[in-house]
Amino acid sequence: MEVTLQQLLPCMLRQGIKAEIRQFQCKNDLLKQLPQRLAGYAQWLPETAMVLVIVDRDNDDCLELKARLEQLAHAAGLGTRKAPRNGKFQVINRIAIEELEAWFFGDWAAVKAAYPKVDAGVSKKPCCRSPDAIQRGTWEAMERELQKKAYFKQGLRKLELAQSVAKHMDISKNCSPSFPCLRDALAQL
Repeated sequence: MEVTLQQLLPCMLRQGIKAEIRQFQCKNDLLKQLPQRLAGYAQWLPETAMVLVIVDRDNDDCLELKARLEQLAHAAGLGTRKAPRNGKFQVINRIAIEELEAWFFGDWAAVKAAYPKVDAGVSKKPCCRSPDAIQRGTWEAMERELQKKAYFKQGLRKLELAQSVAKHMDISKNCSPSFPCLRDALAQL
């Protein structure tokens, strides 16, 4: 996610808006540290700053996960985009459904640009038409599609995939429903 956001945020944010990315070991680490982080941000966050929390849905219920993120922000005294405080929000919570790789399926042209041997028609297959609904894991599905064309024979290297694909992504054409939610929220900043 960090590598992908490093590539995409400059295209998604208006000129003059800077972004700093805080990396966590995994989703559980993020959720464990988030209450303390948000409480700390609530003490010093300037009026012009925002906190964007992005987490993979994985197998969680999307609405429950989003409610949990919202509750953590409110417990820290921060307004969210969904539920501002005093008309203001400082936290935007977004969920990559099911995983980051759904965003790559959502812009198959970017995958094809990074890995030219892949089948151009993958995004039209019934299993891949709706990237956020891919069954049995999006990273696993991505690995299968790439391995069919002799990429990542020893297993998907997610960091390499992110670096290769993100630089080709067109933020205006991604068909993963969770991606435009992120893009549109950032466009409001």
